[in-house]
Amino acid sequence: MFKPFVFLIAAIYFLVDAVFFTLFKPVFRRLANCWVFERVRAWIESLRPYPALALFLVPVILLEPVKPLAAYLTATGHIGRGFALLIVGELLKLLLIERLFCVNRDKLMSIPAFAWCHDRFCQGQDWVASLSAWQLVRGWSFNAKHAVQRHVLEFKAAQKRKRLSWRS
Repeated sequence: MFKPFVFLIAAIYFLVDAVFFTLFKPVFRRLANCWVFERVRAWIESLRPYPALALFLVPVILLEPVKPLAAYLTATGHIGRGFALLIVGELLKLLLIERLFCVNRDKLMSIPAFAWCHDRFCQGQDWVASLSAWQLVRGWSFNAKHAVQRHVLEFKAAQKRKRLSWRS
């Protein structure tokens, strides 16, 4: 009786991660390449597989409860705080997890249980990506991104014309 309900909650739960990760992956990569993180990166790369796994689990353990807490805040009428907590917590969690995984991928994949879980996670991502609703949203996202880029370019061109006409 509860199986469809649990499946729906789990699907929504993982869909939130997938949406945030897809939208903000370029930002995460840009932040990770900042010079500030070079010393931390060198330390993380020096870790052996199981300490790397322990470090990988820290943001999951600390930041995963953000989703239920954000849902509770939203349900109790604190909608703005709930959404803000969800967005900040998810972005921080995904940034840390993604960067830790990229730095220690080979070490983490050398742990059989982690490799098995990663394989299941990738299968889940592939399943979500195959859904027509996901493809529709990706199309909308692509169109919106290009529309914003086009408007920004038009605005910059208009500002440049305005400066040139003002100077002459």
